Amino acid sequence: MEPFAPGILHPTDFSEASRVAFAHALAIALAQKAKLTLINASEDMPTVEDWQRFPSVRGTLEDWGLLEAGSSRADVFGKLAVKVKKVTVDDSPVDAVTDYLREHPNDLMVLATEQRGGLLRDSVAGKVAHRSGIDALFVPEGSRGFVAPEDGSLSLKRILVPVDFSPDPAPTLEAAAWAAHWLGVAPVRVQLLHVGDAMPEVDVSALGDVEVEKVLRQGDAVDEILAAAREFDADMVMMSTDGRDGFLDIFRGSHAERVVRGAPCPVAAIAVA
Repeated sequence: MEPFAPGILHPTDFSEASRVAFAHALAIALAQKAKLTLINASEDMPTVEDWQRFPSVRGTLEDWGLLEAGSSRADVFGKLAVKVKKVTVDDSPVDAVTDYLREHPNDLMVLATEQRGGLLRDSVAGKVAHRSGIDALFVPEGSRGFVAPEDGSLSLKRILVPVDFSPDPAPTLEAAAWAAHWLGVAPVRVQLLHVGDAMPEVDVSALGDVEVEKVLRQGDAVDEILAAAREFDADMVMMSTDGRDGFLDIFRGSHAERVVRGAPCPVAAIAVA
């Protein structure tokens, strides 16, 4: 199966919410054998304390039982084939991450988002996604993730994929297939949800032997997506977006932003060219 994200970027502010998002980024990097970059930015000069506050990759992997206690930094790559880079930048978080991505392209961002107060578009996560246009996994603060930070255990069993006639859902279904294969706890089920009068013709061959359920609903698209996520007990929602232009649209108060703000689980926004 083709790699989903050879390069993963995780912006962190060292908060508890970022700790949960970091666990998801690390789990994906392990499954992908990918390069994982952790970036912290502030408008104050980075200090030694800032470096010490970065989540410990080796310590986490030891807690997860994937490395022996006292392992070396080289063991992360030597034994698990994951390259890790930590970056501190003296700049605003949004500008720092955007500039970093311009110079160091990555394939996936994993971000913590705040659900309390304000709109996602006013948060760092929303603005970064707005500018980047790459695939993003949003891990809402307080939501039920599918990677346990304490031991790395996975609980991904149900993936909700809203589909429409446009954009093309094929890349999202391929990403769902990858997630089901590498991160899923069998048996994984994928629910295809369309809000409208008729279900689009969707080629589900990429999902292989994953169980697929098609659901048709009427009403407000976001309300129905959130209701389905709760009723289906979804562990992740995966949505197609129109790449850079799509992110410009969705972070102006429309569907994906509202889904992220209200979802009970992580939300992946898959950019479609």
